Amino acid sequence: MNENPSKTTLLSGLILIGAFIYLYSCTNTESSKKNNTEIPATSHAVQYKKPSSGFSDTLVINEISAVFYNPDSLQLNKIQAITKKELYETDVHNCFYLMRNARMVLKKYWPHIHIIETSEYRYLLFIKADNSKTCIDLDTQQDMCGILLFDRKKEPELIDMMNIDTALGFYFKSG
Repeated sequence: MNENPSKTTLLSGLILIGAFIYLYSCTNTESSKKNNTEIPATSHAVQYKKPSSGFSDTLVINEISAVFYNPDSLQLNKIQAITKKELYETDVHNCFYLMRNARMVLKKYWPHIHIIETSEYRYLLFIKADNSKTCIDLDTQQDMCGILLFDRKKEPELIDMMNIDTALGFYFKSG
């Protein structure tokens, strides 16, 4: 064999380092899984069952609208009581900034769409142009807050607030 001893040593060292990294990553997966399930940083899944509203009134919507809903103050207190502090603060922060952005987008690019804000109604009754009706119980919407689009021709649609620009175009320009 005419191999250079330094190449053999280097190759052995690289193999040893590679094996160490592989073994370390395999033994560390359980702890990283536990950390990810406690408070997922990028998860938008709600970690609680939404408590019921303190109201039982119905809001009637019969115009082209974007309906912004938030929990009432009692419901918000209940959510805070059953949610980890960091997750609750993140949800409140996300609701505020996503809704603020959505309002700005609507006012700038879709000014003809009526913005309706509610935190004091449990039910939303949408009346379509053909007089058919759809009632949505906000207690069944598991997100703390959200936006429903309604064009009077089709069913109201809950949108992903992070993609407000796309959602508005898809909902109001199609069908």
